[in-house]
Amino acid sequence: MAGELSFFELGTEDPKRARAFYEGLFGWKFETGPSGAGYVIQTPNTPGGMHPGDPGATPYVFFAVDNMEAAIERVRELGGEIQDMDVDGDDEAAAKYGRFKLCKDDQGSPFGLHEVPTPA
Repeated sequence: MAGELSFFELGTEDPKRARAFYEGLFGWKFETGPSGAGYVIQTPNTPGGMHPGDPGATPYVFFAVDNMEAAIERVRELGGEIQDMDVDGDDEAAAKYGRFKLCKDDQGSPFGLHEVPTPA
């Protein structure tokens, strides 16, 4: 598996208000996220997350990769860059939700990589 849309993240100013909006619009299910400040979102097909402190943000999309290190190296080989931001969380969150890296392609367009967690 590589390249499939595997996760999305919504940056919001007020996650509680945003939850009410998206719950009302799409019927998505929400649970408190690993930081305690945002949410994990359950949709009919692609899981997502929501975090505070990011008003007016565009959605972040994450594409599945089998091997994070190999994917990071390939992004760099192709002229892209890896953003220096910790979006993985702690080991427990990474085991439950997987590993994430924010990137930019060779033209500066943002996207993310997501190494899906291995089932226990």
